[in-house]
Amino acid sequence: MQTAKSPDFMIPLVTIVLLAIGVVMVHSASTILSQEHFHDAFYYFKRQLMWAALGLISMTVMSRIDYRIFARYARHILLMCLLFLGLVLIPHIGQVRGGSRAWLGLGTFGIQPSEFAKFGLLIFLSWFLSQEPDRMRSFRKGLIPPLGVMGLVIGLIMLEPDLGQSAVIAGATMIMIFVAGARMKHLMGMGFVGVVAFALLIVAAPYRLARILSFLDPWKYPATIGYHIIMSLIALGQGALLGVGLGHSTQKHLYLPEPQTDFIFAILSEELGLIGGAFVILLFTVLIWRGLRAAMRAPDRFGSYLATGLTGVIAVQVFINVGVVTGLLPVTGITLPFLSYGGSSLTLMLSAIGILMNISRFAHY
Repeated sequence: MQTAKSPDFMIPLVTIVLLAIGVVMVHSASTILSQEHFHDAFYYFKRQLMWAALGLISMTVMSRIDYRIFARYARHILLMCLLFLGLVLIPHIGQVRGGSRAWLGLGTFGIQPSEFAKFGLLIFLSWFLSQEPDRMRSFRKGLIPPLGVMGLVIGLIMLEPDLGQSAVIAGATMIMIFVAGARMKHLMGMGFVGVVAFALLIVAAPYRLARILSFLDPWKYPATIGYHIIMSLIALGQGALLGVGLGHSTQKHLYLPEPQTDFIFAILSEELGLIGGAFVILLFTVLIWRGLRAAMRAPDRFGSYLATGLTGVIAVQVFINVGVVTGLLPVTGITLPFLSYGGSSLTLMLSAIGILMNISRFAHY
């Protein structure tokens, strides 16, 4: 067995820089909202600090646990995630927030089972894909099983409903299947079916169709379905090259909804300008590069696929969130990793970085 080395120092370094920027920006973006709703300008800031501390502890612990132990319990982890996805759908057990029954917890403290399911599915798929590499050339033996499991997870999440989280899971799964050696014609066929399925899901729900309409022409619906995108674009425009200055955003004064979560990148770009936004994207690019580097140099297929999946989740979430904020994609409700305010999402994302660090400890350099 290969001896463990020190982890790739760039992975935790970039993560901690992003996390520090996120804590500062959550405070800056949420001061008005915190004062308005909780009479405490530091409400979201203090909670974000708490979750960040818990996440860093979890990251440190995960970085010291041999990642190969997750392969041993991959099926058990997935079953537990499916159980929690089912529990959240039961009235009086699951909490409704933002129109979705997606939370388990008490009062303002809660966890999102879909966040756990996202990483539980990655672990299971990494285990499955590493068992018999040659079967990925077969559609029936190689692709139907992982797609079926993915469909089950997404189906439960869509009952909440949460289209954004489903899109992230589908994107990360497709990346893993591609890396595992699936045939291009199979991938193209799945891509076509996926696009049709998402189109049907959008048409089936009026609020999702409204998001598409607002994406195509937000200025046609400035007071209703186009409001989020317009306010976000105004924030970006006001930021210009150098920004209006940290803490001096005007859009956070109850103009832009969810300034501390889904649209924190808009507030960051308004206060720190194009340069600040570009710097954050550069940091994510470095993190994704080092994650893929660890995947390519992992000592086994399970580690390689798991590092690919974890990195893929980060890449897909950044792409969707920044795409929404800049008006390139419809509003989906996806947070920006390490920057957006969040509890279970932030803690689990930092835990994933810990696993990625552990895989890099065994990588061949």
